[in-house]
Amino acid sequence: MRRVRLSTLLVSLNVVLLLLAVGGMAIVAVGLLRQLADEQALARVSAAGTTAQQQILSAEDLLLTQAQVLAERPTLLRLMRAHDARDLASYLGQYQQTSQLGGCVALLGDQELATSGVILSLGSLHLAQAQASPRFFVTQTGAPPIMGAWAGVPGEPGGAVVTTRPLDATFARGIEAQINLSVDILDPEAARTSGSADQVALRLRALATGHLVTQRLSDPAAYVAVAPIRAPSGETVGVIETLLPATGTSASLRELSVTLLVLALMVSLVCAAVSFAIGRRLGWPLHRLAMVAARIGRGDLETPVIPPRTGAEVILLARTLDEMRARLLALTADLRRQQAEASAILTGIVEGVFTVDSERRIRYVNPQAAALLGIEPRSAIGRFCGDVLNPQGRDGVRPCEDHCPIVHARFQGGVRATEQLRVADGTRRTVVITSAAPDQGQQVQVLRDETEVEATRRLRDTILANISHEFKTPLAAQLASIELLLDRLPELSLDDTGQLVLAQQRSTLRLSRLIDNLLESVRIESGRTDIRRQHVALDEVVQDAMELTHPLLAQRQQEASVRLPYPLPPVTGDATRLVQVFVNLLANASKFAPAGSTIGVGGEVTGERVTLWVEDEGPGLPALPDDALFEPFVRATGEEPEQGGMGLGLWIVKSIVDRHGGQVSSTRRPGGGARVRVTLPLAHAPAAVVAGPAESRADGGACDGASG
Repeated sequence: MRRVRLSTLLVSLNVVLLLLAVGGMAIVAVGLLRQLADEQALARVSAAGTTAQQQILSAEDLLLTQAQVLAERPTLLRLMRAHDARDLASYLGQYQQTSQLGGCVALLGDQELATSGVILSLGSLHLAQAQASPRFFVTQTGAPPIMGAWAGVPGEPGGAVVTTRPLDATFARGIEAQINLSVDILDPEAARTSGSADQVALRLRALATGHLVTQRLSDPAAYVAVAPIRAPSGETVGVIETLLPATGTSASLRELSVTLLVLALMVSLVCAAVSFAIGRRLGWPLHRLAMVAARIGRGDLETPVIPPRTGAEVILLARTLDEMRARLLALTADLRRQQAEASAILTGIVEGVFTVDSERRIRYVNPQAAALLGIEPRSAIGRFCGDVLNPQGRDGVRPCEDHCPIVHARFQGGVRATEQLRVADGTRRTVVITSAAPDQGQQVQVLRDETEVEATRRLRDTILANISHEFKTPLAAQLASIELLLDRLPELSLDDTGQLVLAQQRSTLRLSRLIDNLLESVRIESGRTDIRRQHVALDEVVQDAMELTHPLLAQRQQEASVRLPYPLPPVTGDATRLVQVFVNLLANASKFAPAGSTIGVGGEVTGERVTLWVEDEGPGLPALPDDALFEPFVRATGEEPEQGGMGLGLWIVKSIVDRHGGQVSSTRRPGGGARVRVTLPLAHAPAAVVAGPAESRADGGACDGASG
């Protein structure tokens, strides 16, 4: 590949930068000018729309004044009292022409005496008189709105005159003469049907908001302001639209853009010529030195560097480059010898070795350490050691801040620590890290893998501790019941015998639940998280769980209230595991709820998910973070009302629900107690719920649980 010369690079860089600068300034300038032009044009049409609205209001006031003046004319009163319809119509016609009205009407009670000009129906006139305001508007399909005003005739009871003026093209031309813009007055129907889609959308927005709206439209290319026309009653009777063509603004902006483009090209050509001349003169000596440096970089350290004849800085650079060549020649030989010795040592040992600098960034990783961490050695160089090793703290916080053995070794001379690491493939490894004291800014760490030893020890201790702690009480209760049954069997009544057998059943059920939880926890820890995939009826799952926990609820005189939608849509999953979920939730609720209380089971279907919950009337959830309640071996902080558990129940619930693609959450009930919600995805689109939630105590239906 041919390399670009420095002179060519300088010319190209200058031209590109200049083009970017001038082009950017041109784009910004054109954009700002366009924005300013749009703002000014929109402000102009907005002011014109406001002026047009004021003209209509002024016309309304003038129309009312003309009606009042007409009503006070003595001639009108005389003609109305004489009921001279012909002369009255002639008089109204003269007044209409002199006042430039659209029409005049004289009324006496419910009777129309005379009319002139634009004729309104008698019903419309009576409706206008019935309104609180003497001004009114009348809309007609296919015709412009008509504004009018009425005034009572003094001295003639029931007498009134009405003056009208249509908001037609003549009225619009009068407004155009004042604002020098195109004006259209449209009734609501015409506003929705005439014009382009953009115009109709703008008119509909003005009708919906009741305020003046402005916008630049592409069809037609113009600035448009649309203002609603409101009757005194508040009804919108039409819109008034003012329009300013955008052709003049667009032409000016195009001319400016072409001018700026030509200017940018001319300046760039001049700059390219000047840069080319300067670059050729300065670039040739540097080009020669670059070729020498490339030769040194390829390993040729024997050939000396000959300085050029011109340029003090270039001569100094050549001499410095030759000194560097001589030093590199000596250092390379020494480094090759040391590298051979260190490589033989580090690749021959079993343990993993890595080194860090003062900022704990990795500078070297041997193959054994890279294989232990599941990474490529090169990918770890320069990274923070905590990001590569990923140590896991017991409290969820990495020990890199407070308990880092690398930092402790800097003050103690050497430290050995056992750490839990999460390697690149997601698995956990237990390693022993031996940290040496720093030497010349480098600190050596030795890793020894003890994952299998630690896993065996931890599994043994956990199983023994759980079994010895949890099985004592149920086994002791069973043994006491059996001994009492053997000693007093002949003299025990049937009820006493049943109570002893029931106590053994409860102890057996508790042992069975503990064994199920222990087995499930072992499956989870070993990574065996597979479940069966088949359609499961949740109402049957709840019913099976209620039957299994019935003895536990009966022991504390507790009732179970089941309120589930009918029918419950099926989900996809493992019925046995889901029964275990609700057995754990019901057992927890029974343990913490007071004797004689009610344990509720409810549900709802929302969209593509179904949510079931178990709630009790106990003291509520402990004050723990949101996710901590579902961690393994987490138990209530206070005293539990009966034999305490291992703290595996809710963890197993969350693990099973997660494997089904669902979520588990817990909340406090407003009236006291806890509610644990289980949300699962449906196997298909949910069917409509045809009945409300059914409530059951001891004798519920198919979707209801049995009484506790």
